[in-house]
Formats: sequence, structure tokens, C-alpha cells
Amino acid sequence: MYDAIMAETIQITGHEGDPIEAYAARPLQPGPLGGVVVIHHMPGYDAATKEITRRFAAHGYNAVMPNLHYRDAPGASPDDAAAASRATGGVPDERLVGDVAGAAAWLRSLTNANGKVATIGYCSGGRQSVLAACSLPLQAAVDCYGAFVVGDPPEGMPLKVGPLTHLLPNLSCPLLGLFGKDDSYPSPAQVEELDRLLTEAGKPHEFTSYEGAGHAFFNVDRPSYRPEAAVDGWARIFTFFGEHLGA
Repeated sequence: MYDAIMAETIQITGHEGDPIEAYAARPLQPGPLGGVVVIHHMPGYDAATKEITRRFAAHGYNAVMPNLHYRDAPGASPDDAAAASRATGGVPDERLVGDVAGAAAWLRSLTNANGKVATIGYCSGGRQSVLAACSLPLQAAVDCYGAFVVGDPPEGMPLKVGPLTHLLPNLSCPLLGLFGKDDSYPSPAQVEELDRLLTEAGKPHEFTSYEGAGHAFFNVDRPSYRPEAAVDGWARIFTFFGEHLGA
């Protein structure tokens, strides 16, 4: 099989028609292929999340990561842009949904697309993946240790976000959740609460929580990286996307 991919910085149309920066990676094959919107973590539009975007392309999916902090500090480093975003309370929910909608539309416009799109997010992006799936028509969503899907941020935390419990009945697609049992946000109790609420709402979901793993266990550049949990998590992600986006 021809396995070349193309990866590049592009411009997409985001919330309210704003042109925003995004990073795209896609296989150079005719398809039809499913699409993945990668939602970066709070540290921003960085090299680690670009690598994740390329990983999806290497596995046969068109992928795009919108720069959610682009408006806060155009042209700034990921660290500076993330700091600017935190200073204003983080990415507003309405803007997030608009930017993900634009990314999904871009994926569906590709000539080798099959029309199916999923989201995946890490850390704050995990919550935003759930938010997008409750607000947009998607085929699948993955939440990697997203905090405050249930529960409020602690006092003093700069993020101005709230729980998404009122939106869970609107979940448009199956949800895969991957969590660490040593995490505090979300805590195991919050993961159990989310599981219960989705079950009561009749929403298809599958959750896995890993012993000995805390927050950011997928991040290979941090001490929090847990290889066994990450390897199992990636296997679950690709199985899940294979079922809902096409192999």
C-alpha cells in the first residue's frame, strides 16, 4: 500500500467565519477515508500534538488540528499563546464549537473523504471533544482525561469553564473515554459520575481507567507518560475509529 502522507500548516474557516491557523496531515491515497479533528491540550498547538495529528494520517485518516489559541496571540509560540488564552479564561465554548465545526467541514470537503468525522482531545481538549460531540453531528468522539465534563474547576483556576452535564443528552455519537486512576481532574469519582449520566441518558460509551496513571499519561515528553496505559489506549482508539469511521 502507498503510505506517503502530507503534513502542512493551512488556514481554515473557524467560528463566525474567522480565518484561523490549523495543522493538517493526510494520506496521499484516494480513499474514501474518515476524518479526525484533533483538539490540542491547554499547553497549545505544539509539536507533540502535531505528532499525534500525523499519527492519524499514518493510520489512514485525514486529520486536522485547529489552533484554538490563534486569535489570542497570532504568530506566538505555543507557550505564549496558551498563556494569553489562560489570561482570558481559556477558549470560550461557543468559539470552540465553531472552530471544530469549521475543521470538520474542511475534512468533509476533501476529495478522498468518506464524510465521517470524529473528534479526539487531550486534557482541556478532552472536555472540548465531548462539548463538540454534544453540539455537532459527529460519528465518534474520544475524551482523553478531559477535566470538568462533570464538576467545577477549583477556586483560583484561571479557566472559565463549567460542567457539560446539561448537554450530555445531546451527545450525537459513541464516546470513548480514557482516564488515569491517579488523576485528580477528572477524578475517578467524576469519571464514575459521567459514566452514570451517560448510561441514564442512553448514550453509547466505553470507558477505561488505568491503574498507576495520572493526568497526561499519553504525553511522551513528560514524566507523567505511562507506556503501558498509552499503548493500550492507542489500540483502543484505533479500534474505535475503525468501527465508526471505517478502517
